[in-house]
Amino acid sequence: MDRRRLIAGLGAATAGLAAAAPALARDGAASPASAATATTASAPLNLGHGPRSLKFRHLHTMEDLEVVYWENGDYVPESLAAINHLLRDFRSNEVHEIDRTLLDLLYALHRRVDSKEPYRIISAYRSPATNGQLTERSGEVAVRSLHMEGQAVDVRLVDVALTDLRDAALRLGKGGVGYYPDSDFVH
Repeated sequence: MDRRRLIAGLGAATAGLAAAAPALARDGAASPASAATATTASAPLNLGHGPRSLKFRHLHTMEDLEVVYWENGDYVPESLAAINHLLRDFRSNEVHEIDRTLLDLLYALHRRVDSKEPYRIISAYRSPATNGQLTERSGEVAVRSLHMEGQAVDVRLVDVALTDLRDAALRLGKGGVGYYPDSDFVH
């Protein structure tokens, strides 16, 4: 490949990164070996026309939630409140609004991998105080993590190989995707 094409390709990849919506992850402190990043713009999500539902099992609180969060052309406020509660900072019990785009990404990803299982939640919203404590303990926690904005979640699906979940998330092309096989989750 000649130098101009290489530079043009890097420019396009950089533009794709800058334009990607923050969604499944922010790779700020992740090592290259454990994180992958979507680098191209993508088509709109295929969300279908009917109701949208999500199933969760929080692995720290052992709470379960199965909820229709979008129907009749709009988000369901009571369902969003239930999701916000379940995906709260489990260390401080602080509740924060979870980004609706993230919920739609999780819905689209679940459909794409054809899972029948609930998302196993490792981490979702983190308060700034919690994030600061984790940053001090681990080099893999971003100082400006999207977890603090309700725009990131660490998940696994027990009926989908982690590499398949990662690859499907990358194919959505909607933001950074962290891959942590040693800890068994996608971010």
